[in-house]
Amino acid sequence: MRRFFSIYPRVFYPSFIVIAAFVIIVITGGEGIRLFFESFYKQITTYTSWLFVIGVNIFFFVCLWIAFGKYGKYRLGGTDSRPEFNLFSWLSMLFSAGMGIGLLYFSVFEPISHFTNPPMATDSNHENAIQALTFTFFHWGLHGWAIFCIVGLAIGYYAFNKKLPFSIRSLFFPLLGKRIYSIWGDIIDIVAVVTTLFGVATSLGFGSSQIATGLNYLFEIESDLTNKILIITVITIIATISVATGLRKGILFLSRLNIIIATIFLVVILLLSDTFGIIRIFTESTGEYLSRFIELGTWSSAFIDPTWQNEWTIFYWGWWIAWAPFVGMFIARISRGRTIQEFILGALFVPTFLTFFWFSTLGGSALQLELQMPGIISTEVMKDSSTSLFIFLEQFPWASITSFVSMLMITIFFVTSSDSGSLVIDSISAGGKITASVGQRIIWSLTEGAVAIALLVGGGLNAMQVANVSSGILFLLLLFLVTFLLIRSIRRLHRKTVSKIR
Repeated sequence: MRRFFSIYPRVFYPSFIVIAAFVIIVITGGEGIRLFFESFYKQITTYTSWLFVIGVNIFFFVCLWIAFGKYGKYRLGGTDSRPEFNLFSWLSMLFSAGMGIGLLYFSVFEPISHFTNPPMATDSNHENAIQALTFTFFHWGLHGWAIFCIVGLAIGYYAFNKKLPFSIRSLFFPLLGKRIYSIWGDIIDIVAVVTTLFGVATSLGFGSSQIATGLNYLFEIESDLTNKILIITVITIIATISVATGLRKGILFLSRLNIIIATIFLVVILLLSDTFGIIRIFTESTGEYLSRFIELGTWSSAFIDPTWQNEWTIFYWGWWIAWAPFVGMFIARISRGRTIQEFILGALFVPTFLTFFWFSTLGGSALQLELQMPGIISTEVMKDSSTSLFIFLEQFPWASITSFVSMLMITIFFVTSSDSGSLVIDSISAGGKITASVGQRIIWSLTEGAVAIALLVGGGLNAMQVANVSSGILFLLLLFLVTFLLIRSIRRLHRKTVSKIR
């Protein structure tokens, strides 16, 4: 029994209390809390948007500097360490944990939304379509993955090379020393737990909305709040069973399965669509993204209304950062034995390339249809974003089959996101143990589902967005310090290595 419920009380209980308090406030607050969320979200994005913009650029260029510099040759875990997972398994888990449900929810909706409501004026519909995909690439591309890389690299280095606890507190060892085991370390881990849980809960909210829409489309089941709650409950139970089986069984199996299904799905859509047209869209949109990389990365709505940027770009950066403790720790956990260069290039460029092709295939095809027959997708999609994928699939043969397969992918992404998040929260709230107790894994998996339901009931996705960005800004401030300390630590490692050789 002791082993089944092994926890670190100084992090577990305060985190649980903070999360529970937030949930109670959301459920009991009614209309007043909804208005507060809207006001608070507007304030935090208005006054901190510039900080998010600067931050994501710093993280990206630091990743490149480390990967292509003299530090890239060092291994996570030491000279003799070798990868625990083969390349396919590693990339499968990277992709499933890092992208999750959002890849399906936004694949059609976001490009269509940017096309319908363009962030910048263009001279033609063609330019507008390319811009729509370019901004989608920007939100899902290198800047976001750089956030995950910084956290993952830092955790991997301190945990595997320095033998420190597998926890966010270890990132601050160069500054705090043994005080990471004091209340300061506890506070850092509490922030990480809360941030991670809200990040995962946001994805669960999006996923439940899309599954409910899919059930309505396929089986005419009402897409109401009750059914969304039921969906979260059922998926949470499945995720709890999976997370209880551990990394090598549940999560690895589901990640591999999802990559296989997603690849088949993508190939089918590619063949049913204008195949060579999509390849041209992918090429042109990627080129546009790269050519405007600095412009988009530093765009801050300085002389225009910042509403669009706050609702899209800043929300995304808050979401990526809220996921950073979870995904960063998870990719560190599966990357022991890989070189720093291999880690950064694998986690930065491979998922980005795959994501761009995914959006080019689904979002690009949707834009083609929209240009040929204005309103065929956008009319319904802009009323309800969760319908976007199914409205798109209706335009092709075998719509019922492809819609069913897409729902299966959403469900598996749902489970793997919850699994991975639970696994990471378990490690943090267990005092940095890589393998936490089964009982604690179950508790956190159920808590993620409960929080997603509470936020859905109390304020819908708006409440989730506020929770996301609010917790994200706290972790963003910590990430600036983490980046500085990581650079200093790796430079010291290099100096010691050079001294030994001499």
